[in-house]
Amino acid sequence: MIELVPLARQFQSILPEMLEAITETIESGKYVLGPNVKKLESEISAYLQAAHAIGVGNGTDALVLALDALGIGPGDEVITTPFTFFASAEAISRVGAVPVFADIDPQTYCIDPARIEEKITSATKAIIPVHLFGQSADMDEIMDIADRYDLKVIEDACQAFGAEYKGRRVGSIGHAACFSFFPTKNLGTVGDGGLIVTSDDELARRVRLLRQHGSEKKYHHTILGYNSRLDELHAAILRIALTKIDSWNKNRMILAARYREALKDLPDLTISPERKDRSHIYHLFCVESKQREKLLEQLKLRNIQTSVYYPCPLHLQEAYAHLHYSQGDFPVSERLSAQLFALPMGAFLYEEEQDQVISALRTTKGEGLS
Repeated sequence: MIELVPLARQFQSILPEMLEAITETIESGKYVLGPNVKKLESEISAYLQAAHAIGVGNGTDALVLALDALGIGPGDEVITTPFTFFASAEAISRVGAVPVFADIDPQTYCIDPARIEEKITSATKAIIPVHLFGQSADMDEIMDIADRYDLKVIEDACQAFGAEYKGRRVGSIGHAACFSFFPTKNLGTVGDGGLIVTSDDELARRVRLLRQHGSEKKYHHTILGYNSRLDELHAAILRIALTKIDSWNKNRMILAARYREALKDLPDLTISPERKDRSHIYHLFCVESKQREKLLEQLKLRNIQTSVYYPCPLHLQEAYAHLHYSQGDFPVSERLSAQLFALPMGAFLYEEEQDQVISALRTTKGEGLS
């Protein structure tokens, strides 16, 4: 089986270092908000060129805590994309605010700035652009809209650690940014983990309060908070992975270029173009096809894993039926939900495996596809 993400190989490549770091952490007796968390936060701050990085329990918590720290709650609206993982909107709902959806750019798959302004009301407090699949949203346009309407911007960068937009790392552009360290992410650990990044000192102070029960001093609580802390063991692993992330992302980009060259002439596939003003670090390599189900079946028969991202856009999810969206409200997102799918991708996907994927796609035309 050619895996969608050859994840075990990535961790095996750093296994000796991981085992040493895990052993040292266990022997230290410091397991919660210890030295590895503090060092990782400092190292990521330097990498992203942002003033603060705060480790939390997972990427969803990062979004929730960022919204809460910005004072967003009941009665507020937050604009985001309907074409993303559920957590992007779920976090908005968790703080009592209302997610308001705006359709996506058909080429970047990220929220379309041209669709944002029409969604702004007196209740709008923030925008959450999602840097989907490893490529940045159009942040200049989004920040300009936010400045004009006095809105906060929280970058959902959970799929884009290491990507750049006009020479800046994603996560350093908005008022805050959120990352996930779920195992399949470009920078991931062997469990859950997350991070909030900001250059706003007061916002960082509030996030640190929130992640630990609203407490700066043990058993003294100034606000109601959460229990959402990045584990010391995960931080130790992530510090090792951080030293590899640029080379791992480069490998993904090389593989993506091979896909693009080999598949560019296939009439059954559409591959979105890369933008020259930003880097794409390919958390996923996705293609579009009106023949998706037939292609997926042919690849499955050849023991090639694929996955559909995302089969149901958020505005049509049962959990958001109360918002009264309908089929046809966001045509780009709905079309991609019916046509988009991911091919195997990862820093440790072998070229021989990729060649098998390419061969399988190139031979499907002779097996019943138009």
